[in-house]
Amino acid sequence: MSNDAKKNKAQIDTLPDMPGHLIRRLQQIAVAIFLEDTAEFGITPVQYATLRGLGEHPGVDQRSLAAQVGLDASTLGGVVDRLESRGWLTRQPSASDRRVKLLHITPSGQDLLVRMAPAIEASQRRILAPLSAAKQSQFMTMLAELVDKNNELSRAPIPGED
Repeated sequence: MSNDAKKNKAQIDTLPDMPGHLIRRLQQIAVAIFLEDTAEFGITPVQYATLRGLGEHPGVDQRSLAAQVGLDASTLGGVVDRLESRGWLTRQPSASDRRVKLLHITPSGQDLLVRMAPAIEASQRRILAPLSAAKQSQFMTMLAELVDKNNELSRAPIPGED
């Protein structure tokens, strides 16, 4: 076995060098930073993503919104219930199919997104802060590529990302 092969084998034999482990740890760190920076708003990252997705696609049905934000429909159902109970979105029956509910962000929900914007920007900067500007750009490019090229393996693949 060559030295490079031994080195690569050693890297996957130790937990701290496994990409999946590091990605999971980075996700924990990202959530912790988000919750710290947005504590005054009392919203989770998944709730924020849902509300933000709805703000970008008003009047969408729940299944389509789930696909757009990369959540499975059952997870999104509970999130929508909580956001609706807080007055940040409403559900209205579709004119073409009464079984389908269309989601709309409320003025209160839109106001929340506007008020949260500085905290969201700060949290995103904090996640990347340990890297130089060049490395931040490179990391984001590689991260987007990994997500895009592995999209079909997601529990909730985003349409058109393959």
